[in-house]
Amino acid sequence: MRYKIRHITSYHYKAQVDLCYNLALLSPASTERQTVVFNDIYLNPYPSSKRELTDFYGNSVLQFDIQKPHEKLIITAESEVDVHEVANQPSLNLTISDVGELMTWQTDANYQLAKEFLLNSPMIKQVDTAYYDYAKDALSPSNNLHLSVLALTEKIFTEFTYDPEFTQIATPLIDVLEHKRGVCQDFAHLQIACLRAHGIPAKYVSGYIETLPPPGQKKLRGVDATHAWVSYFCPESGWIDIDPTNNALTNYQYIVTATGRDFQDVSPVKGVIFGGGAPALNVSVDVARISN
Repeated sequence: MRYKIRHITSYHYKAQVDLCYNLALLSPASTERQTVVFNDIYLNPYPSSKRELTDFYGNSVLQFDIQKPHEKLIITAESEVDVHEVANQPSLNLTISDVGELMTWQTDANYQLAKEFLLNSPMIKQVDTAYYDYAKDALSPSNNLHLSVLALTEKIFTEFTYDPEFTQIATPLIDVLEHKRGVCQDFAHLQIACLRAHGIPAKYVSGYIETLPPPGQKKLRGVDATHAWVSYFCPESGWIDIDPTNNALTNYQYIVTATGRDFQDVSPVKGVIFGGGAPALNVSVDVARISN
């Protein structure tokens, strides 16, 4: 499938901004299951300087600064991406206990890199046993690894309510677990916390998911959004992507932008401004299938 993606981020400031320094992670990733055909990021005002770089996790990052007064900043990312139907082939031979043993003694580079995703990260911290306890029925040591992850995914999907009014970016994850409410970012963080607590490396994945209008209705512009899901490490199979918000393994409708330890590593736009005050933020996303 080929998709055309348009992601517009607009900041309107209450007062003049004298200068700003920013990082934008808005370019789709090139992976075995997707190929970037075209990508560009347009900035208004035009930046004083910009450069493209690759971060520690292999994500494409645009670094830019605007060193002149401005009262708005509009970032428009446009891309075309081919997504290939690569079936997830997770091993059904491993138990949760097997993963723990392999992560302990294996010295292969893939295992060493995966170990980082067992550690605490800025937004996912094992402050107590809450995440371990929540997942212990699904992730019993003797259980099959992949089937257990599927069971945990279904548990989160079933027991939690999608509620965009409940959380903000900085809402503590323990509050999400306590109240069983949140959005895709929260559900991805929760599943990652549970997996790490049981010795399974897990990444945060950001990107887009194709949404289709009801039969007979035209799709409205700007109604799509960024999405978040989880990638867990299966020693015999590599990284397997799974979506707790929709209780599904990912498919050709998922387009990856970036991966990291949690949202803080892959925030679409982050930076520092001098002046301006709290901005009014508006985000518009369109994901359109342009060929099969």
